[in-house]
Amino acid sequence: MKFTLSWLKEHLETDATLDQIVEKLTMIGLEVEDVDDKAALKPFVIARVLTAEQHPDADRLRVLSVDTGDGKPVQVVCGAPNAQAGLIGAFAAPGTYVPGIDVTLSVGKIRGVESHGMMCSERELEISDEHNGIIDLPKDAPVGTSFATWAKLDDPVIEIGLTPNRPDCTSVFGIARDLAAAGLGTLKNAAIPAVAGKGACPVDVIIEAPDLCPGFGLRLVRGVKNGPSPKWMQQRLKAIGLRPINALVDITNYVTFDRGRPLHVFDAAKVKGDLTIRRARDGETVLALDEREYRLTPEICVIADGNGVESIAGIMGGEHSGCDENTTDVLVESALWDPMNVARTGRDLGIITDARYRFERGVDPEMMVPGLELATQLVLDLCGGEPSELRVVGYQGYEPRGISFPVAEVKRLTGLEVSGAESRGILERLGFAAKGEGDVLEVSIPSWRPDVDGKADLVEEVMRIHGVNEIAPAPLPSHGAVNGQILTTLQNRTRSARRALAVRGMMEAVTWSFIDEKQAKLFGGGDPMLKLSNPIAASMSDMRPSLLPGLIAAGQRNAARGFADVALFEVSGIYENDRYEGQRRVAGGIRRGTAKMEGAGRHWRGNSPAVDVFDAKADALAALEAAGAPADKLQVVAGGPEWYHPGRSGTVRLGPKIVLATFGEIHPRTLEALDADGPVCGFEVFIDAIPEPKAKATRTKPRLDLSPFQLVRRDFAFVVNKGVEAVSIERAAAAADKKLITAVRVFDIFEGASLGEDKKSVAIEVAIQPRDKTLTDEELEALAGRVVENVGKQTGGVLRG
Repeated sequence: MKFTLSWLKEHLETDATLDQIVEKLTMIGLEVEDVDDKAALKPFVIARVLTAEQHPDADRLRVLSVDTGDGKPVQVVCGAPNAQAGLIGAFAAPGTYVPGIDVTLSVGKIRGVESHGMMCSERELEISDEHNGIIDLPKDAPVGTSFATWAKLDDPVIEIGLTPNRPDCTSVFGIARDLAAAGLGTLKNAAIPAVAGKGACPVDVIIEAPDLCPGFGLRLVRGVKNGPSPKWMQQRLKAIGLRPINALVDITNYVTFDRGRPLHVFDAAKVKGDLTIRRARDGETVLALDEREYRLTPEICVIADGNGVESIAGIMGGEHSGCDENTTDVLVESALWDPMNVARTGRDLGIITDARYRFERGVDPEMMVPGLELATQLVLDLCGGEPSELRVVGYQGYEPRGISFPVAEVKRLTGLEVSGAESRGILERLGFAAKGEGDVLEVSIPSWRPDVDGKADLVEEVMRIHGVNEIAPAPLPSHGAVNGQILTTLQNRTRSARRALAVRGMMEAVTWSFIDEKQAKLFGGGDPMLKLSNPIAASMSDMRPSLLPGLIAAGQRNAARGFADVALFEVSGIYENDRYEGQRRVAGGIRRGTAKMEGAGRHWRGNSPAVDVFDAKADALAALEAAGAPADKLQVVAGGPEWYHPGRSGTVRLGPKIVLATFGEIHPRTLEALDADGPVCGFEVFIDAIPEPKAKATRTKPRLDLSPFQLVRRDFAFVVNKGVEAVSIERAAAAADKKLITAVRVFDIFEGASLGEDKKSVAIEVAIQPRDKTLTDEELEALAGRVVENVGKQTGGVLRG
């Protein structure tokens, strides 16, 4: 939002300097992004050409003698065709920076003649694009004075960055109201007088879509003379970056910025019949004022007449009914439009206008009629004519919303000590109506503040006007105990899983949370409740049910660029349904090619083998252990979801029901569906499924308790059926004596005809750690017998002969 200082002072009576205004704007939440104080135009002075002689060596150049007001004429070489004696223009002395040509002047020679400065054109001063000659000022222009001051070009321009919740400050008047409430002056709040009309407006208004148009105001002005707008209006519009077009159009732009009230003008001679506010018909088109044709849909609200669509409601008018120099009768329109519909239409059509900027934020409904009255008066003042009576359709008036406001909320939410009387005064200066004298005020919300919805919003208003800088800095409260936990268990587990996977040589990736519908179904998703209503791309239509599709795609993109051996992981959310508990926290990862933990690629000591199911298993178990899963109780069973290879995948469980992780080599059909190739293995660890640990009296680790007795290792080889899992043999052996047996490890698996059909040999090493005494041979033999007995009972295994 841009405005000039003089424009602001039309609505604010103040003696504050530019610096004070800028500082106060930022302090009350209207952050100043840029200030152009017009310092670049200060060096230019008004000067008179005393003589203009032909250059001795150039037909198109003249040598001027210029009076700059100090009584010492200077010599200037000039090529402008209108350079002649008696002309008064703008002079730039040596050392002056000329913005239009991006040059700092110096004394120089032009075709052998010295030139001490230059007479400037409008384009060289960036006043306009005119460059046919130097500026020609009236004869009474005071020579020697500042050109910018005399031409009123020294008016500073202020630009503020508005947040979407401040539609009231999309106008200069609204900004002045905020500054006045902050104590920087007095608001000039004169009421806009009504314009007496003669006769009814001959054009009727029919609202077929009242949900999209809550109100519509219209007036006809006959006998106008449309031409250039006055210089003061053009200067203000140019200062904020708008191009003056003609008086009627410039008036609508001026009122849009002055009062935050977008308007539109129709050439009445080009309007056929009455105006109808309706939804566009599918396939209708309109040639807009930007000379582009737009195809419309039934979701778009339009203003139409007998010729068809004349305007895209709240965004842009049509070229057909636009006003030009031939316009004699004009229809001035001021309407209310549904903010959501305007925002959606503007986005769908790709149109950004000042009208859309205001309507999608919410304009003041009570300014609909006064804004039309103000525009009518400006039309009469600048273009003449005779107005009709005002026609207003649909508007039912504004019903103020009320909020119960405990003044103590200011202290509770901000820490500021603001009295009830001051809080009430601030709100009233901002236009809120407050009733009550006690601790609770009943506050009515003004029509220009649709963003204020609750008591916290009122606290914000009090805080920003009282002064955010008045909030005293205070340290965060200290925790009651040393090492008090700050993060939640899930946050701690998430960080631990990330760290563990990074230590294993994997790179963290961040992938999209939404994937293609076919990919979602491939990984167990595709629930209609998880389909996006407004996807950013057709290939991103569903919330992801798994991290693997995104990681596999990321790995394939790396491979396509020459990095085939990659190991990627991500710790993020997946979505099983549209409920809160359906969002899961998962640590997932993939390894591709030869990206093993020990290294990848070719080496003189031997090339790395391709990744397999055991790499994925190791990653999953490492993440689980880091996240706090009870490693000694985990059960690994064969088989996993269908996107893994059926014979090379597994599931980590805690008991028969709690699934903590899945892992395996990715099925070739899955890779083909994802347009990827392998080998690829992957895993997913469900961090939020890990049970909460039992509370402990202390977080301190227990003491290291080492046995002074010798560790004994015994090897056993059991012949079992091929379907028997090695882990079941390990558990059976460990259960023989949980105090003495500290570890069981499989170190060999053998299959051969000598063992019999469908048989295998599994060799295990059992670690026996005495605690109280050295075991005798009899005790060791008895323990070995219990190991053999347990394995035989639970797995059917027999000692290999």
